[in-house]
Amino acid sequence: MAGFLRKLMPRRFRKDGITIPVVRLQGAIISGGGQFRPTLNLANVSPVLEKAFAMKDAPAVAISINSPGGSPVQSRLIFTRIRELAREKQKKVLVFVEDVAASGGYMIALAGDEIIADATSIVGSIGVVSGGFGFPELLKKIGVERRVYTAGENKVILDPFQPEKEKDIEYLKSLQLEIHQVFISMVRERRAGKLRDDATVFSGLFWSGTRGLELGLIDGLGDMRQELKRRYGQKTKLELVTAGRGLFGRRIPGVSPVSLEGAASGLATGLVEAAEERALWSRFGL
Repeated sequence: MAGFLRKLMPRRFRKDGITIPVVRLQGAIISGGGQFRPTLNLANVSPVLEKAFAMKDAPAVAISINSPGGSPVQSRLIFTRIRELAREKQKKVLVFVEDVAASGGYMIALAGDEIIADATSIVGSIGVVSGGFGFPELLKKIGVERRVYTAGENKVILDPFQPEKEKDIEYLKSLQLEIHQVFISMVRERRAGKLRDDATVFSGLFWSGTRGLELGLIDGLGDMRQELKRRYGQKTKLELVTAGRGLFGRRIPGVSPVSLEGAASGLATGLVEAAEERALWSRFGL
């Protein structure tokens, strides 16, 4: 009878310890993705975040981040969703950095009320990058004539099959500067009173967790399990929150029959995404 009554009590009043929901955000931040290459974006992570914040008795939500960055839009959307849920559910957000939280990964980390990393983690890279390839001479060499017809003089801006134009580069850089300023504003707001006055902070450089702590980019060094037990007691339990699954173990969101053509298209897209993700990780030697 006593055991039954204990189960009816809120977890915070039980002697078996507090349970902290844990959300793992792992991978490059890329809009879209699919069954062949899961990626981090708002559509993928929202159900997991909502499930974690719905745990009423938990005083906090722990978020583990391991991401080299990617889409600034998706990074900001995920950041915003975390902050919305934190306010709505009145829960503290503790972010723990694994190997790397850089660029868009660090933007998401800013959603934490506190950011804790390992001394050897990589943090920062507060900047904006665009990349691509140019093939202006390739078509000539293989004897192919490309024909493009547009309404609007700038519809083929930055076309990889045309020589670079100075005005196109200037326009792209102006967009990058706008996005960079948004990123900088987010860092200044979320790290207010903690950020060190150092010219390199917003230069796009990245640092170890130790140096990141000195610069005020993070709040402490440590690992999730030990830190949560230190804060909430040795009986604290960590509960990994994952997306729901259907009857046969498949993830519920986005499950639908796939044709042979769709599978081939998805595989090709997945290969491109894999190359893009590999390039993001390699910037940090990972």
